Amino acid sequence: MEMIAESTDIYDYLKELDVVNFSHPLIQESVAELFSEGQSEIEKAKIGYMFVRDQISHSWDIQSPKITCKASDVIKYKEGICYAKSNLLAALLRSQGIPTGFCYQRLMIFDTPDKGYSIHALNGVFLSSLNRWIRVDVRGNKPGVQAEFSIKEEILAFSIQEKFDERDYPIIYTEPNPKTIAALEGNIDAIEMYKYNLPDFL
Repeated sequence: MEMIAESTDIYDYLKELDVVNFSHPLIQESVAELFSEGQSEIEKAKIGYMFVRDQISHSWDIQSPKITCKASDVIKYKEGICYAKSNLLAALLRSQGIPTGFCYQRLMIFDTPDKGYSIHALNGVFLSSLNRWIRVDVRGNKPGVQAEFSIKEEILAFSIQEKFDERDYPIIYTEPNPKTIAALEGNIDAIEMYKYNLPDFL
C-alpha cells in the first residue's frame, strides 16, 4: 500500500501536542535514558519503538481497567491501548527530531465480524536517511501477534483480511484521530471501552 502524508510540511510531524507532550519531565527522563548523540536516526527510531512495544503493557493484555491517553501518563503508568501507546512513540521520536505521524487500520476486535470492529492505531515514521516513511506497530506482542521494527518490509501486528471488511487507511496523519482521543477521554474502564466503545470507522 502506498502511504500518503496528510501534510507536505514535515515539521507538522514534529509538533508538540497536548497528548504528545514530549516536554513533560517524565518524557524527558525517558528520553535521557534511551537516546544519545552517537545514535543514528534509525537506531533512535528502533530504540523508541522497542521501548514502547515491550516496556508499556497493552491494557487489554493485562486486563487493566486503567485508561491512559497523554504520552506522559502512558510513561507514568506503563500501560495503555494502541491509541495511547502510539501517542508515546510519537512523543519520544518527535523529541529527537524524527517526524512521526499516526496511521490506522480497521480490524475485527476479536476473531469474527459479529463481535464487532475497531480502529487500530499505528505510527508512521519518516526516516530522512532513507527518504521515506515506514509504518510500525507498538501494540505489544503476544502469542499470535509478532510486530517488529523493519525498514525493509512491514512487520505489523495484524494483517488485513479484506474479505471480513478490514482495511488499511493510507493516510499518515499529523495528529491522532479525534475519535480515538474521545474514546480515551470519555470512558472510565479500559476493559469495557475495549469491548464496546472503540470507534469502528475513521
